[in-house]
Amino acid sequence: MFPMLKALRVIEAASFVAAPSAALHLAQLGARVIRIDPIGGGMDSARWPRAASGESLYWQGLNKGKESVAIDLARPEGRELAQALVTAPGECAGLFVTNYPQQGFFGHAVLAQRRPDLITVRVQGWADGRSAVDYTINAVTGLPLMTGPAATTGPVNHVLPAWDLLTGALAATQLLAAERYRGESGQGQEILVPLSSVAFGALGALGQLAEVELGGADRPRTGNHLYGAFGRDYGCADGRRIMMVAITRRQWQGVVRALALTEQMAALEARLGVDFSADEGLRHTYREAIDPLVEAAVAAVGSDELAAKLDANDVLWAPYRLLSEAMAVEPELAETHPMMARIRHPGGLEYRTPGSPVQSSLLARESPRAAPVMGEHTAPVLAEVLGLTDAQLGRLIDQKLIAPAPTR
Repeated sequence: MFPMLKALRVIEAASFVAAPSAALHLAQLGARVIRIDPIGGGMDSARWPRAASGESLYWQGLNKGKESVAIDLARPEGRELAQALVTAPGECAGLFVTNYPQQGFFGHAVLAQRRPDLITVRVQGWADGRSAVDYTINAVTGLPLMTGPAATTGPVNHVLPAWDLLTGALAATQLLAAERYRGESGQGQEILVPLSSVAFGALGALGQLAEVELGGADRPRTGNHLYGAFGRDYGCADGRRIMMVAITRRQWQGVVRALALTEQMAALEARLGVDFSADEGLRHTYREAIDPLVEAAVAAVGSDELAAKLDANDVLWAPYRLLSEAMAVEPELAETHPMMARIRHPGGLEYRTPGSPVQSSLLARESPRAAPVMGEHTAPVLAEVLGLTDAQLGRLIDQKLIAPAPTR
């Protein structure tokens, strides 16, 4: 984390990936992020992947460095307490990240009655308020029907929740922009960040919406080929596979030199009447003619020998690895890397934990912090932020409106 936002106090009431990841970005920039959790945990508190103990590594990963306040949100008194926490005074407070429904006790109109300058960033599924998750949004983008081998007829889902992650990053950016605007104008606001809008906006930025509208046809499947340029997986003589990409003229010429294909590629260009160096799109258009030459050249050598040739010619490539293999060899995943640290999490779990992935020329990264125990900070936060006394806290515990202090 960096201490850039250390003055900010953000309240989070959220589950799944997008909204918690937004608050995680803010926490890694130094903001104080206080989660409001239902007593016993929310709908994602036990989500996979889990440790052998049953603890959710997913929950710990998204909530590291945050504080947790456990409140019974099913009762009016608990909701009142949560609303008070969200709208508590403070010049750098009144910042709320949530994916709760727009209508309800966490609705912005309700909360703004208590604090007019409140900033609410609300993640939604669809822009009209309909529920959705990353995987249902992705189903309607067309991407699962562009992904996979050309002969595949059904959808191929992506295992990475890309729309969740993009939405989380955008939501964090929007909160900071709104906080700056509030500093200039004194005005709060509600910002809606729908997964659907993020997804379709991204497709538009990549030209895919215009491609369909102007071309009148959906993009076909092309297997592992990079669309519009040269790029695909290839197998080496020892059975290992690599991904090789050439987008620029220089990168393509490096591939040709490294694989000793100068004469063969020149003959192919002469036969087709094209210059593959001049236009990256031609390498995709004529991929079926190029592939046999590249496949044969890669298959003739072992992966170590090939790696040396590709590196000597500045080719853009990488080996395919399991995540376990990457964790063993990639410097960025080593415990000595500034992003990583071995952290002890709730339940005694200790494992490599990434902090902020960015680097600053001005500020040094601090070690990442562990995730909280559910409800770990309930009493101290309510005492500090809302001014509750020990007697008041004791009564709330007796009434089971808040959770008693857990042990790590």
